[in-house]
Amino acid sequence: MNQTENPSMMSHVSIGTNRFTEATAFYDKVFGTLGVQRVLDFPEAVAYGKVFPEFWVHPPHNGGEASVGNGVHFAFLADSPELVDAFYGAALDAGATDEGEPGPRPQYGEAYYGCFVRDLDGHKIEAMHWDESKAASHG
Repeated sequence: MNQTENPSMMSHVSIGTNRFTEATAFYDKVFGTLGVQRVLDFPEAVAYGKVFPEFWVHPPHNGGEASVGNGVHFAFLADSPELVDAFYGAALDAGATDEGEPGPRPQYGEAYYGCFVRDLDGHKIEAMHWDESKAASHG
């Protein structure tokens, strides 16, 4: 696929971790609920995606401590509300902290269904589903 065929504006994001082994085990579990897997695996970096590396987890390249960006979060697409629920359950089971249980988020649009958690390093992550039929009926 070339850039003119790809509707996305993003290539990938990377997050730093202070707990690489635990963090990759966490993301293995939660991404499995969304059909996302490891697509690249290096001794100190793992990349996840459905086809190509879209989400990287690794210790900071500068050797410093990883920190969380205030106001930053990462949202991952789910094919159904049930997969949002599964992501949330898997995340909590793997040690995440709750930041907002699964449910409709009408403040983001009638079609929006999502959940929020914090991963093992405190990064805010989300799974969300957009129900196009609800968007069309209110558009």
